[in-house]
Amino acid sequence: MRKQVLAWPRPGKRAVVVAVDVVLAMVATWVAYSLRLETLHWPSITSEWWPYLLTPALAIPIFVRFGLYRAIFRYTGLGALVATGQAVGLYAVVLFAILFWQRWPLVPRSLGILQPIIFLLLVGISRALARFWLAGIGFGRPAQQGRMLIFGAGTVGVQTSTAMAIAGNLKLLGFIDEDPHKIGQTINGVPVFSLAEVPDIVKELEITDVLLAIPSATRARRNKIIQSLRSLHVHTRTLPSLADLASGRVTVQDFRELDIEDLLGREAVKPRADLLERQLLHQTILVSGAAGSIGSELCRQILQEKPRQLLLLDHNEFGLYTIHRELQALCQAQTLPVELVPLLASVANRRRLDWICSHYRPDTVYHAAAYKHVPMVECNPSEGIFNNVFGTLNMAQAAASAQVARFVLVSTDKAVRPTNLMGASKRMAELVLQALASQADAGRTCYSMVRFGNVLGSSGSVVPLFREQIARGGPVTLTHPEVTRYFMTIPEAAQLVLQAATMARGGEVFVLEMGEPVKIIDLARRLVELSGLQLRDEQNPDGDIEFTFVGLRPGEKLYEELLIGDNPTATAHPRIMMAHEDFMPWPELQSQLAQLQDAANNEDLSAIKAVLLRCVHGFHEQEAS
Repeated sequence: MRKQVLAWPRPGKRAVVVAVDVVLAMVATWVAYSLRLETLHWPSITSEWWPYLLTPALAIPIFVRFGLYRAIFRYTGLGALVATGQAVGLYAVVLFAILFWQRWPLVPRSLGILQPIIFLLLVGISRALARFWLAGIGFGRPAQQGRMLIFGAGTVGVQTSTAMAIAGNLKLLGFIDEDPHKIGQTINGVPVFSLAEVPDIVKELEITDVLLAIPSATRARRNKIIQSLRSLHVHTRTLPSLADLASGRVTVQDFRELDIEDLLGREAVKPRADLLERQLLHQTILVSGAAGSIGSELCRQILQEKPRQLLLLDHNEFGLYTIHRELQALCQAQTLPVELVPLLASVANRRRLDWICSHYRPDTVYHAAAYKHVPMVECNPSEGIFNNVFGTLNMAQAAASAQVARFVLVSTDKAVRPTNLMGASKRMAELVLQALASQADAGRTCYSMVRFGNVLGSSGSVVPLFREQIARGGPVTLTHPEVTRYFMTIPEAAQLVLQAATMARGGEVFVLEMGEPVKIIDLARRLVELSGLQLRDEQNPDGDIEFTFVGLRPGEKLYEELLIGDNPTATAHPRIMMAHEDFMPWPELQSQLAQLQDAANNEDLSAIKAVLLRCVHGFHEQEAS
């Protein structure tokens, strides 16, 4: 029946509420009469009937004026109660004035005081009952799906608890807070616990979920809290950031899995605003691969620096359409005076690139267009060479012809002593830029490269794959228990690219000091534990998720490196280093590129590898086969 009532049209619902209020006004009048006369009142003369007609005739127009019939009862809160009190207060003043003025026989003036008080109680009770019934609270609701604690007993946590009561798919059993003044108190009847009590509370109350309602907390504090929850095997989720909560409404649908930064377990690299603004404000910027993971994040961050024009270049039509729409919405929401230009183009098409660069005259090109999936490039070596090596060459030469001031290549740690074709192709792309930068007639274009490790959350990241496998109940597939990688987030990677570009003088390879590398198996274990599940292995045969090892893929290494040499130089940014890598002079490299192009045109894998072996330091053919 509840669903049927909720499905009624809005005018029908309002008519029912008006009818109920008419009845309540008359009932309140009868009760007021009976209390005043100290006996059940049965009107016997005409004057005693007038208040029964007057009270609803006064109440309904006032309630309409105060907007009480526009409220959605199952979402009513303190604001609606205040509005109801104000409406009844005005109604009481008008009613008392009329009764005092008319002086009907056998109608006591005290009725003007008693009746509004009773009427307010009846209306308030009716609204509360309607809210609880329509929201399904306490009326035979099906068993709860989960038992939750909310970390954070502040405003956001309390708003969330209210939303949970309405949605009802989780039962809130407590708050967690570090404020000693709140610990031991209750909020709407829900107790507040300290962080130290959580392990016992989780066991005693059979908690299944923990929600982090602390959007303003520092990264260090969040990491400390998340680490303390890992061993409890509760599903840990979070609320959006403060910016996302600016509307003031928090719903259960806002719950989301932990951020990539939470999984990484370290402080993010902070950007330097002066470095970002220096080369972007009021400039024309071109981003190739703008629809990709790194390219799209570059576009988002560049947009915030208010360039004059942002050129989005990609060969993926739908991806380009998507990022263009997203950036348009950002410009509109933040009133950013940036002209956005979506450009469909392949970096393999030199003629198209020449036209774009000569027509739009960009000040800086960020070249993020590349094939980056190791197994995919191993299966399609020629396409990997054309896109990663010759696409970079085409883009760089088109930029030089148009006298673009800066050209920045987005590279990878897999370019260091590569054991796969993808990494070797990216190192060849670096060699192209280093050689072009070393020419005496290099022109005014400043070439630089930015090299970083694996990016969590990108299209090639293991995190989305692991989450999908965990959601299916496992198994989680890993290549090798010792595989170790440097990790960073997409925003960090984009910030590094933007900031390093401002420090380039020509031919540099920049790398980020990324801290300690992380084992992939540790990352997977953290995901399982924070999903409220347990790892199934020999020590715990009754666990939920099993790990299976499928062996290293073709060209995959156990460990990645960021530097070929051992002599990095510090830069103006404390977390950015500059590598000094050997390279081939342009005339010599040009000859090798011609041979590589012939080999790729002929789909000759052996000839492709032969060129890469000659040019790329540390490339191991036997591991890439």
